[in-house]
Amino acid sequence: MRITSKGQVTIPQEIREKAGLFPHSEVEFLIEGNVIILRKSSEKISRGGKIVEKMRGRATVRMSTDEIMALTRDKV
Repeated sequence: MRITSKGQVTIPQEIREKAGLFPHSEVEFLIEGNVIILRKSSEKISRGGKIVEKMRGRATVRMSTDEIMALTRDKV
């Protein structure tokens, strides 16, 4: 098995199934000596959830949802 130039490797289906790793599963890596362990993440909050929590309350401009949506729409 090879690591791609992007640092990716494919986990064989049989191993994913045995480990209960499905699409969008959060995983973590542990290093013990010269052994790398990949396991299902034990954390309850996802990586995206952590980012949202870190950013919560940092906005400097108060805008309504309608104002934000207006910024994302084309002005034709």
